[in-house]
Amino acid sequence: MSAQPSIVRGLSRVGSADKRAQLARRLREKRLLSAPGVFEMVSAKIADRMGFEALYMTGYGTVASYLGLPDAGLASYSDMVNRVQQFASITATPMICDGDTGYGGLLNIMHTVRGYEAAGACVIQLEDQEFPKKCGHMLGRRVIDAQAMADKIRVAVESRSDPNFLIIARTDARTTHGLDEALRRAEIYARAGADLLFVESPESVEEMERIGRAFDLPLVANMVEGGRTPVLSREDLQSLGYRLAIFPAAAFLAAGHAFESVYGAIQKQGSTVGSDTPLYDFEKFSQLMGFDWVAQFDRDHSQS
Repeated sequence: MSAQPSIVRGLSRVGSADKRAQLARRLREKRLLSAPGVFEMVSAKIADRMGFEALYMTGYGTVASYLGLPDAGLASYSDMVNRVQQFASITATPMICDGDTGYGGLLNIMHTVRGYEAAGACVIQLEDQEFPKKCGHMLGRRVIDAQAMADKIRVAVESRSDPNFLIIARTDARTTHGLDEALRRAEIYARAGADLLFVESPESVEEMERIGRAFDLPLVANMVEGGRTPVLSREDLQSLGYRLAIFPAAAFLAAGHAFESVYGAIQKQGSTVGSDTPLYDFEKFSQLMGFDWVAQFDRDHSQS
């Protein structure tokens, strides 16, 4: 009988420790790792088949696809850990997962870290925004006291059961308080035990250079097309000192454009005949979803 896909087997965590160890080793190397954003199950399945070394569960895209709401602190811990669990259950690629502010105080941080780790995440990203948070490329973000965030990082480190479950500490201070304050905070979070540092939304290559020179820990670059930070090539990011580049928005922006294009053709013409929107092959898409396994299951269990 053919092997069952993970979605049929259930939410197995087999291999999570191996994936975490694999990703932790990779992030210690001095070369850039590029992780595409995934935001719902189809994007995760497609990206998982393409040989990436890690996938990034984007908070913006996940909240938009799951709840149809803005990434503005409206999604709960339960909403997000549910998505982590589902992403991890259908993918073999290590998952880096957005944990927002940790969904509360220090006890909530403990609960969030343990929950994300148990759900199959390999890395959790925590940020120093006040609750309710906002997308990192929006104006008006406010941050908590730096020492309060350092306490969150220390609790996060203490709460993990696997030392290869990595903690990304993100600061959103740049936009409101300037780069010097963002760098000061990142240094505090490094001393608190963060494994990777994420200075959100620098606004020029020169600022990115300063960030790259400031720290020995692996650095995260957030490449948002149309956002506040320049989108750079792999070579440029690596030369600036970044170790992890996430591309959270590219896939959902591409999908949104495709949706609008094909729906516009149907609305205008009453049909997809004549539409110039590229379409995924239906047979290949059905295989991606597992219908070949379903057909084999039916054959194996046929009563005739």
